[in-house]
Amino acid sequence: MSVTPVRENGWMTAVPLPLLPGGPPVHPALAEMHPAVAEWFRRRFPEGPTAPQEDAWPQIAAGHDVLVAAPTGSGKTLAAFLVCIDRLYRAHERGEEIDAVARVVYVSPLKALAVDIAENLERPLAEIAAVATELGLRAPAVRVAVRTGDTTSSQRSAMVRKPPSFVVTTPESLYLLVTSEKGRDALRTVDTVIVDEIHAVARDKRGAHLALTLERLEHVAAARPVRIGLSATQRPLDEVARFLGGAESGRKSTTKSAIRSP
Repeated sequence: MSVTPVRENGWMTAVPLPLLPGGPPVHPALAEMHPAVAEWFRRRFPEGPTAPQEDAWPQIAAGHDVLVAAPTGSGKTLAAFLVCIDRLYRAHERGEEIDAVARVVYVSPLKALAVDIAENLERPLAEIAAVATELGLRAPAVRVAVRTGDTTSSQRSAMVRKPPSFVVTTPESLYLLVTSEKGRDALRTVDTVIVDEIHAVARDKRGAHLALTLERLEHVAAARPVRIGLSATQRPLDEVARFLGGAESGRKSTTKSAIRSP
């Protein structure tokens, strides 16, 4: 695995939507993304992507496992999520079924962070859908659902009966999903796994348990899901990258990318 240092991050300034039509052009890093996704980002962040986003997007889009190590506030989470949203929009454009098909699993060791992420995902999804409508494009029915220890039995049943596009969960709740028949059925279509705050689990028994759960998920899924790790503090980087790659790292030579910001 190669570790690629990237330049210093700049701050992003969010602005109210919509911008006037004469705003800044779409950044080259967004050129390959769905028009609605690229236009939303242009309006929301006119200063363009941060270094971690610009460097991570092509790696994630190419299907590589990616470890993003960058400071808090540098847009790491959006670096992971935006490519996933773009894939959903492109799949919808190709006529693929989106509703009730799980595509992304987001895992956080912190239950409060998982809930916060779910809420923060709803806003860009709604705004991108609005931009799509404005552009005369059909937006897919993208849903987000949380599965933690606080999730009610009725909510758990609804999730496996009609899976969301984004499954937001914790390591322990993901284990319960991959070890139940209905949970496994719901996760067979997952193509991406995002592990946030990966440093918090890579160092202890909880991380060993998560590593086994990710291997179970890989066995369940129709194709091996791409793995994306996020953290502001992870050392040594190569060791964390090997943890993220899992058994795949030892079975054969695969392309792994680490995006590191000073």
